[in-house]
Amino acid sequence: MALTKALGQFIADLSPNRVPDEAIRIARMGFIDCIGTMIVGRTEPCTQILKGVLAPGKGPATLYFSGEQSPGPEAGWINGTAAHALDYDDVALRGHPSTVLVPAILAEAEVLGATGQDMLIAYIAGYETWAEMVRRDVPMYHQKGFHPTGIFGAVGAAAACAKLRKLDATRTAIAIALGASQASGIMANFGTMTKPFHAGKSAHSGIMAARLAEAGFTANVDALEHPQGFLSAVSPQNNPDRSGDGKLGEDWAIIQHGLSIKKYPACYGTHRAIDAMLDLVGAHPVKPTDVKKVSVHFSSLTSNVLRNRQPDTGLAAKFSMEFAMASGLIAHRVSLSELTDPFVQRKDVQDMMRKVERDLTDETDAANPGSSPWEQVTIELTSGQVLQSERVTRARGHAERPLTDSQLHEKFADCLTSSGSAIPADVLFGRLQSMQSISARALTAVH
Repeated sequence: MALTKALGQFIADLSPNRVPDEAIRIARMGFIDCIGTMIVGRTEPCTQILKGVLAPGKGPATLYFSGEQSPGPEAGWINGTAAHALDYDDVALRGHPSTVLVPAILAEAEVLGATGQDMLIAYIAGYETWAEMVRRDVPMYHQKGFHPTGIFGAVGAAAACAKLRKLDATRTAIAIALGASQASGIMANFGTMTKPFHAGKSAHSGIMAARLAEAGFTANVDALEHPQGFLSAVSPQNNPDRSGDGKLGEDWAIIQHGLSIKKYPACYGTHRAIDAMLDLVGAHPVKPTDVKKVSVHFSSLTSNVLRNRQPDTGLAAKFSMEFAMASGLIAHRVSLSELTDPFVQRKDVQDMMRKVERDLTDETDAANPGSSPWEQVTIELTSGQVLQSERVTRARGHAERPLTDSQLHEKFADCLTSSGSAIPADVLFGRLQSMQSISARALTAVH
């Protein structure tokens, strides 16, 4: 069966008794991490500007667990933007799946009165659809200037919302095709409010795709694999695999790839080097004034993503290896407190960034295209002493080096506490841990 139709059939047939327990566990972790970053991102300027411009009326969906209500499409748009506003959300499939899937699913689940189990199955449908797109092209989409979260997000969210709406196979395929026509997002806007906008717009697009398909809107059910379809359009080297239906439902991508949870609210391309720096200064106390030079060994492809070498805002600093190293050296952490305009603009931080050099390699990690096999930080002191970190192959929080349950809770609680959440962190965390047994509306209730 051709790909778009095969995905439609797979999603329409997907049921809880077919899904492994491990897939459910990972999906629940995606909800937990995304909701934490959504709540802490609600006050960011990009979220508030978007909300003000959209000016949504009252509706059945909740904005960032605050008690404010909105129609479903606008809720998905605003919540998706909030979840990605701080670049603190999870990572997989060369992008940020949860920041698109979770807001879209939450909004539609509230509208439909769906259950937590419905939401988890919808998440898996969206994840598997996203993974099937990524599987078909080895090169990094960043090379062509695409933001994977933007281009795959609309397709994945359409699949998830089609599952929530219990569409048949044909209408699910149409929803996926509609999502593909709404895919967008370019790397040139990284480090600005537009990057989180990509995530929010993808959530909105997925919601609208499923609603339109349900209402009888038409689209071609070969939109993914057609020579002029989605896969060909976004392929970095114009050579995607457009054949067949793969092994949908046999090899679960969500179990194979999992989710990597961020410890730092910055581009994931900085995380291994941050781990290396923090380990190094933890073992060897270093005075910033004694540093002559810092060298970071990492991928040339990642270097293209980290476009800002001398940022002067917190947003821009999220995409700067130089800032990541300066923050690690000076503050001994890279947290929400450091990724602010005042900290980035400090003279000692600006001076330290000028001492950071990029030692780039074209060697890539077969398991993580676009990344080097390892990263390493070297500090040269004015005394002539040279300190070198261990080689870091996986960041803390990576699916192969996961956070503990207590560390996941700690991040979640920090997000809610620092944002003044209307719902106590322990209460909401408890709801999410048992979300299979409650409704969407019970999950988002403020009281």
